[in-house]
Amino acid sequence: MDKVLADLIKISNTTGKDPALTQAAGGNTSVKTSDGKFMFIKASGTALKDMNAHRGWRKLRLDKVIGVIKDKCLAKLPAARREREIISRHLISCCDGIASTARPSVEANLHALLDKFIIHLHPLVVGAYVNSKNGRKEITKLFKSEKFPPLWIPYAPPGYPLAIKTSRLVTAYENRFRQKPAIIFLAKHGLFVTAKTAPDAMRLLHKVLNRCENNLPILKTLRLKPPAVKKILAVKSAIQKAVLNTTGQRLHVTFIYNKAIACFLHRPDAAKLLAMGPLEPAEMVYVNGTPMWVETLSAEKIASGMRKIVRQGNKPVSAFLVKGIGLFIAADKKTESIVKDFATGTTLVRLWALHFGGLVPLTKTEQNFIKRLYLAS
Repeated sequence: MDKVLADLIKISNTTGKDPALTQAAGGNTSVKTSDGKFMFIKASGTALKDMNAHRGWRKLRLDKVIGVIKDKCLAKLPAARREREIISRHLISCCDGIASTARPSVEANLHALLDKFIIHLHPLVVGAYVNSKNGRKEITKLFKSEKFPPLWIPYAPPGYPLAIKTSRLVTAYENRFRQKPAIIFLAKHGLFVTAKTAPDAMRLLHKVLNRCENNLPILKTLRLKPPAVKKILAVKSAIQKAVLNTTGQRLHVTFIYNKAIACFLHRPDAAKLLAMGPLEPAEMVYVNGTPMWVETLSAEKIASGMRKIVRQGNKPVSAFLVKGIGLFIAADKKTESIVKDFATGTTLVRLWALHFGGLVPLTKTEQNFIKRLYLAS
């Protein structure tokens, strides 16, 4: 096996084991070969922790991937057709001999623009900055001593629009500093770190995470006293009935209660914070949006709220934050842990982001783009 691929698998497995970094197995990694002709990148649909010598990655011709970014004709295509065309071109660019339909990461274009080893994650501690009003200012202050500061990418829709914006800003960064950015923060998205070697990339990742984490507010100390079992069972029953009446599915309901959830529920503006909507595209794609706020414990009321969400063009929610009680997840075994990661993660990020000027959720226009391209049934 190519040594750079072995290194890629190692850093992917290491970072992929921590749910605070990956958010429901999200994120991706890549490495370019020494001759600069090829790139190994995580395959979509595979978790970083599951990548191995035989699956979870694809090898692409780098010139073909860069050619996608440079093709100005793509900008003239309707968004959905354009993204399908790019996926097709990425598959054609594969030269690994793997008999698989697993496609390269949708963010292959971004990876092609950067240094040799790339780690892209959605760490919760980074979410506090990229989803807050003053996040960019805070990042500038945190890294003001760096000779080569992080690059901040303002929000752009996933796929081609994000690749084009990143290409333009990376070029401007190179013109200014005579090198590619090593740290990139993407608004409403996540973090990229890049380096010449795998150990350097890992060291840089931990440096960024530690600096971001050490600047976060400390959550209030609360005495965690979960509700009575009888109350929890009553909520589970109401949610299960509501989901069945709304979707026709009889799903298992799980109760979650921890310090972050307790702190969130103690806020008088908890319902308002959730009503602001999803913070990032991944929150819509993987778990059908923000947890639903439940104030009245009634299967009929919960079902009515779910139907309202569906009428607005959204998928039925899978997570429910119940006033004074806790978080409940209604999902099958395959998606339960994913919903749990996102629902608990978004709760924590919202608490932290309030310390940096407040939340900056996806606008209606940004949400509609995600619905059209990724959630259309």
